[in-house]
Amino acid sequence: MTANSANTPASVFRLSLLIRVTLLSLYVALTVPLPFLAQVTDAPVPPMLLWMGIGFGFVALYAVLTERVILDEQGIQVSYPSWVPGFFRKGWSLPWSEVKELKPRTTGQGGIVYYFLSRDGKAYLLPVRVARFTQMVQQVQAKTGIDTTDVSTLAQPWMYMILLGCTLLLLLIDGWTISTALAMGKF
Repeated sequence: MTANSANTPASVFRLSLLIRVTLLSLYVALTVPLPFLAQVTDAPVPPMLLWMGIGFGFVALYAVLTERVILDEQGIQVSYPSWVPGFFRKGWSLPWSEVKELKPRTTGQGGIVYYFLSRDGKAYLLPVRVARFTQMVQQVQAKTGIDTTDVSTLAQPWMYMILLGCTLLLLLIDGWTISTALAMGKF
């Protein structure tokens, strides 16, 4: 499937900025104090090794958060930038003509996710954390004829705003923790 059709440009839907900022900030808040605490407590793991692991983890998380959904005249495609290795995150594509139905499934936590079912029986998870989700779902309905009026996101934006608020509070506590570690004079 190509990114553009002959006359109509593709619509690209990226992961919501609120979700990306929240998850990256939470990662930083949870990991950055570790090398400082390892230094202060004389932990057996060298702080430099922790910094390397934190850096690798940040790049891996950022790679996951670069997911994008592309809709064009031919079908739907979930892809990642070329710098994200295929073995790490695989995308998928599904021509509109192969879409049989959109099937809801209950998650273990009681939420609902949706899968495209293809004519050959394969299931493809509908990404629900993209910006402009409603617009994406309307385009899916227009291309497939499947009623999407009941399709909604798994988590509402207010949930991520609460998580971001808690993360900012945690970052303040991290600042205090790091300044205390630095004051102990082991750096």
